Amino acid sequence: MKGPPASVVRPTLRSTIVTSALGGIIGGTLAAALVIGFTEILKGILAVVSRQQTWVLILVPIIGLALSVFVLYGFGLSSETVSFERPRWASAWRAFAPRVSRSDLTGDMVGFAGEEQRFPWRLAPIRMLAMIATVGFGAAMGTEAPAAYLGVATGAALGDRWWRPLLRPAAVGGGAAGVSALMGIPLLGTAYMLELGRRHHAPLNAERITAALVGGFVGWLLHVALKVDLLRLVVPKEPPHTFHQAMITALLIGVLSGTITALSGAAIYRAKFTPVHPFTRLVVSGLVLAAAAVILARIAAPSAAIGPGTGTIRWVESTPASALTILAVDILRAVATTSSAAAGGCGGLFVPFLAIGDLAGRVFAPSLRVPSDLAGAAGAAGGISGGYHLPITAIVMVLSQGGPLLAILTCFATVVVAGSAGALIARLVGHSYIEKRPHQLEA
Repeated sequence: MKGPPASVVRPTLRSTIVTSALGGIIGGTLAAALVIGFTEILKGILAVVSRQQTWVLILVPIIGLALSVFVLYGFGLSSETVSFERPRWASAWRAFAPRVSRSDLTGDMVGFAGEEQRFPWRLAPIRMLAMIATVGFGAAMGTEAPAAYLGVATGAALGDRWWRPLLRPAAVGGGAAGVSALMGIPLLGTAYMLELGRRHHAPLNAERITAALVGGFVGWLLHVALKVDLLRLVVPKEPPHTFHQAMITALLIGVLSGTITALSGAAIYRAKFTPVHPFTRLVVSGLVLAAAAVILARIAAPSAAIGPGTGTIRWVESTPASALTILAVDILRAVATTSSAAAGGCGGLFVPFLAIGDLAGRVFAPSLRVPSDLAGAAGAAGGISGGYHLPITAIVMVLSQGGPLLAILTCFATVVVAGSAGALIARLVGHSYIEKRPHQLEA
């Protein structure tokens, strides 16, 4: 039996690409503009908090987490308990699916990947309040998940309210644009959205690839045009001295960065989905966060106790410290990120895992006699591969940031080792932070 003629197939593919590109442009532009503006607000609030005395730096993040929990679980509703007396349009903006972790932005992006027409975009405003309370007030969480989530929500809202054929491309393009506008790397947003979607077996078809590519470049163009400075990546400037040194560096840094971030991710997953009252989780995790912050302020610097990890990297770059001290700070930062997320913080793990991996790499820099920037860059890539389980995204990041060829190859090898270590840890403990759970798809 003969298939349809080529003249019939080509217009279908062409129309799909055109529609996807249009969705990526429109959704990406609106999403990138929203993400840049919102992230600047978060940075401004965090900058004010960071200038305060040490006791304020320890207390304010806990207050922010408490506010996040109140917004999501006090003001937010469960769709099982929505009153019929309340207007349906009002409930839709704050009614969460039952048994879902209301602060889990990544869970929603994974759970609805490939079926973005069901994405609960109306929950974006209430989650934005929780993001401000979490990230703006200095909890150890990042801005990349908020950027991607807001991008997807913007595209889904655009398609839902305007033109349904644009919904999925606009949502995928919006998510890619949000990440690219934040990181300043066009293909990073593309890889992030496509690889994250594969956790829900979302297809790598023409529609998704086109939308993600176009959205990623639109976000990057706005990043360049507006001259934004939202995040700084460590770029290796000097390669290892020998190939043997490069392989030893990749092995040790990959194992350490992948193990620490994978354990942190697994602990977050277990804590978020353990059936405990949100207030109990907040109290226990808040106490752990406070203890970690106090110790970090003592052994490192007050700036190391707040935010997603930027202050910690500045400290390790400017202050001579022993390998044991850096290792202790690295573990404490992992504890701070884990407790922030477990408490009910609404933020991302990509940036904190970059910092945790960076520190893990610098632990070995003196003994291996490798440049600290190379060790940090390799460890950061390993943290994304091992902890976030996004090796392709980590490789795209390594390629985009550049550096000497042997340094890039060292980072590549670190990504592979860290990814293997992270997969082993996830298998041993039975959890992987961004795997899909059935309840994430309940409407």
